[in-house]
Amino acid sequence: MMEIVRLGLDLILQKLQPNKVIVLLGARRVGKTELIKMLIEKVDEQVLFLNGDDIETHNLLEIQSTANFKRLLGDTKILIIDEAQEIPSIGKKLKLMVDTIEGLKILVTGSSAFEINNQIGEPLVGRMKTLHLYPISQIEYSKTENFLQTKNNLEDRLILGSYPELSQISNREDKINYLKELVNTQLLRDIFAFEGIKKRDKIIALLQIVAFRTGSELSLESVGRDLQISKNTVEKYLNLFTKVFIIYSVSGFSRNRDNEITKMKKWYFVDNGIRNAIINSFNPLNMREDVGKLWENYLNSERIKKMSYTENFVNEYFWRTHTKQEIDRIEEKNEHLSAFEYKYGKAKSKAPTEFVKSYPDASFEIINQDNYLDYIL
Repeated sequence: MMEIVRLGLDLILQKLQPNKVIVLLGARRVGKTELIKMLIEKVDEQVLFLNGDDIETHNLLEIQSTANFKRLLGDTKILIIDEAQEIPSIGKKLKLMVDTIEGLKILVTGSSAFEINNQIGEPLVGRMKTLHLYPISQIEYSKTENFLQTKNNLEDRLILGSYPELSQISNREDKINYLKELVNTQLLRDIFAFEGIKKRDKIIALLQIVAFRTGSELSLESVGRDLQISKNTVEKYLNLFTKVFIIYSVSGFSRNRDNEITKMKKWYFVDNGIRNAIINSFNPLNMREDVGKLWENYLNSERIKKMSYTENFVNEYFWRTHTKQEIDRIEEKNEHLSAFEYKYGKAKSKAPTEFVKSYPDASFEIINQDNYLDYIL
């Protein structure tokens, strides 16, 4: 397998500036550490790499003084700290470095937006830029595979997802075991590490509900009743899943029309393989009843990767009315609306009449197997 060059590498190289901090966020095992190795090979400045999981790093940074940091850094021009959220008061320490050590460029990574934002966000206001690293995007795969290979790999990506290490595993059963292990020992571990999270069975049950209802609106009250926990607890857990990059939400779009649904959110998984591992469902597509959900989750996530890596920022929504007219994805940019409906098969479809009536200037497109690469590349 050829080495896949991550798009995040070019973004970091563009954004690395003296006396600024880049915060690279992403779930565990999406390739942050490998990307750092690529970065170190590519730059011609002196780099110091520290691992936030290593107690020695904590000791080196314990004394919060300019003198200590200058001794540690010496002639270093680029400081990189992996899993920075593990280091106490890291935000204040980084602020002191960028404020007092001229010319220093800093890159830190984190696998928990909750911890990173709490520790770094406030001290580094105006001094930091946040970037995201995702499981491998189709844009990245397309650098090393041709059109036929991409088409042949589509089913695997709908079922097994795109975590980087999967490309190094040849046996399908080993890939499935890898995903199960990743969920149980890495992603869930991060959730359970938060103070007060003791209801492991409720956590797993909630994730399974989100998986079975991927791309559907969730009523927090209804889910809470099913799990015998409060609406607030459901909301708290969903927020945690979001902060460790397992799922994300999309809100309903409306411009103050009574018939449009906006109160509930749709929930998606950052990666299809994680979604399927949570419900232990790895059957081939011809044996599944959730192909539409897999297709919607895959396209939505790939679209987000594309927009993030190209820095083409839009407001993202779904659209649905109380009379059940709906559109899977709405993008709003500069007051223009682009609507997209996802169809795994080749069934033709028109924009809902209510949408056309309400938003006559919006564009509308069906995304299916014939044109999906134009949408995500």
